[in-house]
Amino acid sequence: MRRRSLSPKRQAEFESWIERWGLDVHGPVLSWPEVFGRNGDVVLDIGFGHGESTIELAGSQPDLDVVGVEVHTPGVVTVLDAIEHQHLRHVRVVHGDVLPFLDRIDDTSLAIVRIFFPDPWPKSRTNHRRLVGGDVVAALTDRLRVGGQLQLATDISDYAEVMRDVCDAENRLDGGVVARPSWRPLTRFERRGLDAGRSPTDLLYVRTH
Repeated sequence: MRRRSLSPKRQAEFESWIERWGLDVHGPVLSWPEVFGRNGDVVLDIGFGHGESTIELAGSQPDLDVVGVEVHTPGVVTVLDAIEHQHLRHVRVVHGDVLPFLDRIDDTSLAIVRIFFPDPWPKSRTNHRRLVGGDVVAALTDRLRVGGQLQLATDISDYAEVMRDVCDAENRLDGGVVARPSWRPLTRFERRGLDAGRSPTDLLYVRTH
């Protein structure tokens, strides 16, 4: 985890909020009705960065329960702050790596998986560290219900090709490249990419069986 130092006040808030709204990376399989106190559709939001899109979408989609996963401490604190002060009580946060956390998610229990602008690891010697690969897509598909969606976005062109190839190779998924959804928030990260001349690619896949 990328633990930047926080001010004493922020550190105290973080510790209090993560106790209230956090989910541990390791532990038994989770029951979403027990976690959220209701039977609703659950979104797994992987690598939410600064938390802008997570917060905005949670505010506009109150009927969707959200589990956000991020290693970056300041982004985690930002989302926890929003849960507290914007009354986003249908959001929970995992401060850590999504891969071991998948062991806590039951098969066919998710309605949506979002991976927006994951770390591109652009150098050839680090490409293997990219999150979206065949094994991960298969594991995420296991956890999607039939009819559930895998929503992806990146502004790295060769990564977009990899995403499409590995998702196309998963025979339980159907979909591909789509126009940029109007509902997906424009974050500062995406804006920097646009300013640098990079165009985002959005992909949408649905689990068919």
